Amino acid sequence: MRENRMGIGLLIIRLVVGLLFIGHGSQKLFGLFGGYGLQGTGGFFESIGLSPGTVMAFVAGAGELVGGILLVLGFVTPIASAMISIIMVGAIAKVHAPAGLWADQGGMEYPLVLIATVVGIAFIGSGKYSLDHHYFKKNAKGDI
Repeated sequence: MRENRMGIGLLIIRLVVGLLFIGHGSQKLFGLFGGYGLQGTGGFFESIGLSPGTVMAFVAGAGELVGGILLVLGFVTPIASAMISIIMVGAIAKVHAPAGLWADQGGMEYPLVLIATVVGIAFIGSGKYSLDHHYFKKNAKGDI
């Protein structure tokens, strides 16, 4: 029973966070969901000192998209966590840290929560309802 509840809880977290990252990556890469696409995001990246902007936008967008897909599927979750965390550390360093901690000031609160969430999942395991559990199960929790 506990394994089922934990698996459902981890599935919910993975779905919400993973789908949001898929959305963010799609904004950067394709201009979906109100995003600016590669050219617009690349221009912003150039303005904050990330060059070449379009290449950096592609790397960030692809990392968010692929990391989000992997997280949703619960497949190679530690790799998904690393991809997402690296992008969020970059966002903190280049955008959020100068604004302080709190999100209402544009600070790093939200990216820190996202990093804690995906790293926590990487350590706990992606749960019973994941491809990691199906393909790599070492124990009943689905840790890989």
